[in-house]
Amino acid sequence: MERIPILKLGDLLLVTVQVELHDQLALTLQDDLTNMLARTRARGVLIDISGLEIVDSFIGRSLGNIAAVAGIMDATTVLVGMRPAVAITLVELGMSLRGIRTALNVDKGMALLRESVDEPGATPSPS
Repeated sequence: MERIPILKLGDLLLVTVQVELHDQLALTLQDDLTNMLARTRARGVLIDISGLEIVDSFIGRSLGNIAAVAGIMDATTVLVGMRPAVAITLVELGMSLRGIRTALNVDKGMALLRESVDEPGATPSPS
């Protein structure tokens, strides 16, 4: 079965999506990430979608669900690498991706995530 790798970096998890997400793979990622959050008690999740050319409404909802589950598990989610066409599509679909903070690239996303995780009493907040 195809899986998206999830890397642990200290108290953060890094997910780099380098293949197009189909519905079953998105659900598998959601389950794998939830299990990894429970196992590692990570404080943040960075999801790099620079490899995605298309994000449909199901994938958009899946990303929102991942952020919601992470928030319940006391982890902040940052989404990076969104292509302009993907952003336009999400807006046209009326998707707001609540609970997901965004950054332009992995470096900026890690800085944003680290800042959020290092703040005393920080709680995940949408951007």
